[in-house]
This record gives sequence, C-alpha cells and structure tokens, in this order.
Amino acid sequence: MGLEGAESAYLERAVDLAVANVADGGGPFGAVVVMRDGTVFEGVNRVTRDNDPTAHAEVVAIRGAAAATGDFDLHGAVLYTSCEPCPLCLAAALWARISSVHFAADRHDAAAAGFDDAAFYRYFEGDDRSNMPVSQNEATRRSAPFDAWAAFEGRVDY
Repeated sequence: MGLEGAESAYLERAVDLAVANVADGGGPFGAVVVMRDGTVFEGVNRVTRDNDPTAHAEVVAIRGAAAATGDFDLHGAVLYTSCEPCPLCLAAALWARISSVHFAADRHDAAAAGFDDAAFYRYFEGDDRSNMPVSQNEATRRSAPFDAWAAFEGRVDY
C-alpha cells in the first residue's frame, strides 16, 4: 500500500529521523505522530541514551503528543514509523487510541540488522514463555485496587 503526498512525507520523515539518530549514537528507529489538527510530534529511539528499555521511537513520539496536548487519548492521530512496531510500540499505540499506523521497514528487515523481536512475538502468541514466566498468585485483597477505583468519584476512565 503506497502513501501519497503529506502522508508519504511523514513516513519519509520517520526514516530520516531514524538515520539521523544512528549518527547521534541512538538506535535506527524514528516515529512521527500526526494529530487530527495536523500538529506533528516526533520521536527517536533513546533506549541506550536514556538507559530506558521503553524509550522506543514510537513510545517517545506518543509520550510527546500526549504531554503536549494534555490528553492520553490520541484518537484520530496517525503514527508513521521507520519500522514495523514491536509489541511494546503496538501496545502503546493501542492504549493511546492511535487511529492508524504506517511503517516502512518490517520486522524481517529489523531482524536482519540485529533487532530480532521474534521471541517477543512468540511470547505473546503463547508459543514460548520460557524466557520470562508469568503467573497469577493468591492474594487475599486482589480486587481491592479495582474496588477503590470503582468507588473513586474523581476517576478518569480510560
């Protein structure tokens, strides 16, 4: 599927951000969030720079958009990214209510460069949980946080 005009330019901008980030010592990933009103927010991979394993380009761009707009709900926004979003970035886009995502390189291109997320995809597919077992355990007050949430009149649903 090809993009046209401004949409193509946003995708090219994400790629340019990724290339420039490599020259700055960062990872080869860039992202652009375009809001409904045309406002643009950019992000680059800052994992090694910030020692933050969640500082992927898409997450950085989404954080910037949410902070600047004062809203965690980015419905109507479009995410353009230099590479297919990993499970972390895809989940962030879903939580942010991003309306659509467009990417240039895919997960196989990333794997060829040493960024192989295949183990993460297998993990979420339930095929292999050996690298990080997760289990539910008994807790007598396991529903207490949700009870408090339901009773809190000032909550903001999301």
